[in-house]
Amino acid sequence: INSIHHVESKNIQNMALMKLYFHPGTDMAQAFAETIGYVNRSRSFMPAGTVEPFVTRLDTGSAPVGYLVLSSPSRDIGTIQDLALFAVRPMFASIPGVSAPPPFGGNQRAIVVKVDPDRLRSYHASPDEIVAALSAGNVVSPSGNARIQDTMPIVPVNAMLKDVREFGNIPIRSGENIYLRDVAIIEDSTDIPVGYALVNGRRSVYILVTKRADASTLSVVNAVKKNLPRMQAVLPPDVELRFEFDQSPYVIGALWGLGEEALLGAGLTGLMVLLFLHDWRSVLVVVLNIPFALLGSVVALALTGQTLNIMTLGGLALAVGILVDEATVEVENIHTQFEHTPSIARAVRRGNAQTAVPRLLAMLCILAVFIPSFFMEGAARGLFVPLSLAVCFAMITSYLLSSTFVPVLSVWLLRHHPLAAHRAGRFSLGRLGGFHAKLLQRLMRWRWLLAGAYLLLAAFVIGSVGGRLGWEIFPAVDSGQFQLRLRAADGTRIETTEEITLQALALIRQEAGPDNIAISAGYVGLVPTSYTISAIHQWMRGPEEAFLRVVLRRGSGVKISAFKEKLRETLPRRLGDWLRQKLLAEGLPADKVAAQVRQLRLSFEPGDIINTIMSFGSPTPVEVAVSGRNMQDNRAYANKIFEQLARVPSLRDLQIAQSLDYPAVEVRVDRERAGLSGVTASDVSRSLIAATSSSRFVVLNFWADPTTGIGYQVQVEVPPFQMDSPSAIGMVPIKNKSNDKQLLLRDVASIREGTMPGEYDRYNMRRVISMTANIEGEDLGRVAQHIQHALAAAGDPPRGVEVAVRGQIEPFEQMFRGLALGLSLAVVVIFLLLTAYFQSVRLALASVSAVPAVLAGVAVMLWATGTTLNIQSFMGAIMAIGVAVSNAILLVTFAQEHRRQGQPATQAAVQGAANRLRPILMTSCAMLAGMTPMALALGEGGQQMAPLGRAVIGGLAASTLATLTLLPMLFAIIMVGPVRSASLDPDDPASPHFAPEGSHE
Repeated sequence: INSIHHVESKNIQNMALMKLYFHPGTDMAQAFAETIGYVNRSRSFMPAGTVEPFVTRLDTGSAPVGYLVLSSPSRDIGTIQDLALFAVRPMFASIPGVSAPPPFGGNQRAIVVKVDPDRLRSYHASPDEIVAALSAGNVVSPSGNARIQDTMPIVPVNAMLKDVREFGNIPIRSGENIYLRDVAIIEDSTDIPVGYALVNGRRSVYILVTKRADASTLSVVNAVKKNLPRMQAVLPPDVELRFEFDQSPYVIGALWGLGEEALLGAGLTGLMVLLFLHDWRSVLVVVLNIPFALLGSVVALALTGQTLNIMTLGGLALAVGILVDEATVEVENIHTQFEHTPSIARAVRRGNAQTAVPRLLAMLCILAVFIPSFFMEGAARGLFVPLSLAVCFAMITSYLLSSTFVPVLSVWLLRHHPLAAHRAGRFSLGRLGGFHAKLLQRLMRWRWLLAGAYLLLAAFVIGSVGGRLGWEIFPAVDSGQFQLRLRAADGTRIETTEEITLQALALIRQEAGPDNIAISAGYVGLVPTSYTISAIHQWMRGPEEAFLRVVLRRGSGVKISAFKEKLRETLPRRLGDWLRQKLLAEGLPADKVAAQVRQLRLSFEPGDIINTIMSFGSPTPVEVAVSGRNMQDNRAYANKIFEQLARVPSLRDLQIAQSLDYPAVEVRVDRERAGLSGVTASDVSRSLIAATSSSRFVVLNFWADPTTGIGYQVQVEVPPFQMDSPSAIGMVPIKNKSNDKQLLLRDVASIREGTMPGEYDRYNMRRVISMTANIEGEDLGRVAQHIQHALAAAGDPPRGVEVAVRGQIEPFEQMFRGLALGLSLAVVVIFLLLTAYFQSVRLALASVSAVPAVLAGVAVMLWATGTTLNIQSFMGAIMAIGVAVSNAILLVTFAQEHRRQGQPATQAAVQGAANRLRPILMTSCAMLAGMTPMALALGEGGQQMAPLGRAVIGGLAASTLATLTLLPMLFAIIMVGPVRSASLDPDDPASPHFAPEGSHE
């Protein structure tokens, strides 16, 4: 298959799951078609009885948005499962935007032939004979037609039984008076239970409400809620259907929070403009530009196939602080022109003409800083490209509006009040402007010393403070929910695992406090093999495993991170004490009890969608995989790594993911003895399957419910509780062709207890042993360094053994490499834009001289607020670079104009800074005010966007100070010397290359 990045597979008893990962940019429709073709071809090489593989496409956006929970006080789980599968699921699947996985919690209905081994032995019969008799006595057969006169009646035959009780009349052997009812009990029941679903501690059935990648969470949830009465109507009155774990309130809360932040930011922005201009009409012009720019961005997002989600709305909230830049510069310059002309229209036109090109250049510089988004890969690209597009579309719309809408609105609304403008300057910035000019003139004497000190100090702050910052992909967010996976000793029966899970849930309720848990859902044991597709959404390794998803009530005051640490400390100890008492009371030897308690483990898994996606299939943020052809070498080296990882203090829940010593009862057929007894290994295998499992997938047999017409399988099995020891397995009858002597399994095979791997995992066809762990107390970047040190301490791997660090660490390193490359490219693009505009490398260099201050300010702000350097704060840093450069462009442009008028570089720099003091302070203060609500994380879900706002505030505050004080000094240093035009036009008299027509003659 073309464009495959890698293939992962997990294999347990009766089930295998393969995940195919493709390179970015792959045509997934073509890849999906190729995958189906190769899977169909592979079926030719699969063992008999293998269920046809199910192929589905799984995108990062295909996430559960809720649970449809079915419960009843009077009906058993099998009946509820049947109703969920055949009554609710077809209606649910017809809802637009949803995919409908099979229900969890129950097993498929089946006609179960429960064979009594003692009766089989008394009749010298075997389970294999029962399966063969059933296949001959209940057959799905086509019907023909008769030609009777002018009619063609159908001629059906009762080859398939209609009444379940009739199965007892099937003869086991021809010519003998032995029937199925003599050796078995026939029940309308379910397949052998291998797992249970728990909702609030009670057995239930639920269907995951999984949205498709291109569907909206809110639209899917609303559609499901709208159809709930219709689905409830097809169920019996005593079966209740509920929609639980609704994710839409979190989405709605986050959307409202972002909206509130945007409105609050716009209000604070308007307040800043009013503070500087003292003109409410100017405030109205600036603020009216914001909603129209946002509307233009929304339209552009819709045209490019984007939707309104947390990332695009976060981009719009971020844009609010920047949108005022264009309109504020325009309106401020119009007020400046009022002092030179009595005509409002002329002042507006002059103000617009003077700022059009600098504003365009500033906008292009801001757009350039979003280049890193397009260098990301995979899920990060899918998350942050929409954010970047939202900001870019808003900026482009804002520039167009500032050049068209704002001038028209200014002519309509503004009033010519030179005195008011004078008063505004006098009372708001008059004293500050004078102090600023005098300060710059004095500092110019030590400009070389101060410029060098600035660069050294910025480098020191970036190196020292920045080096202390933590690194991670996304900021830690308290989602109010967590997911816990419990593992008992390998091979523990699901009944015991269920008791452990319920006890764990009770202890969690005690630790959380009364009424602090809103809802809990869990699953115990394996996913039924009838619903293999369910393993994609919920992978379970064995009957000893269970998971719990717990949602805390809003306002409970419980911090998830601290609560997890508390559970790590108390839950294993209290569960171990309870399990020890239980097993000792059941008579289990003390040494085995100690082993069972010692193997009790727990691990927390991502409870929110973002961390789930960014772990790329790993159950935890950290996964170290050891792969090779030789499992003994893999295991030996994995144990060395495990010992080293256990010494890393910030790793939690460290464990080997696979069951390597799963208990087994090995049956070794002696083929010589079997041949002398007239049986084959195939005969032994068929009888053993029916005795220890069922004939469900070995020999297909169907029965149609005459009421509904739905077909169900008929299976032969020995009641599981009767196969309770190796000796009981040895007593399984084997088919004897002569029927004159009873043949048992122990007669042709040896039976002994042992161990075997309970799970085989592969990565690109190489067997893998993986170690998983969570992180607490340190950031992902430092943990990645600790892991590398641990791998080095473990020594070189054996020949043919490879080690890979996965989970969040691999995408973390890829993303930040892309961000660093993109940031470097953004600075280069900005520098080239400035060089092309100014036609001077020196002026371009002066314009980007505030970048070190931005990086230092970001580092200090993140360190002071305890914020890590993550993708959000990284985006905020490069956003601050764009805004800082745009402010510097205005100052450098005006300073160069004064220099061209004959002023020396020092005086031109001071004059340019004085002219641009008000607009730079206005735009910077307005943006700082607009970012404050985001930085404070006031809205729901605001914790994810807060690092972005904090980085912008820190970088912009430092760059504003540097632009107004240090940039003029750097300008004076760089631009020393006579003014020379950078024009290359031979027809420009100011150009050093001026050569008028005919001058050579």
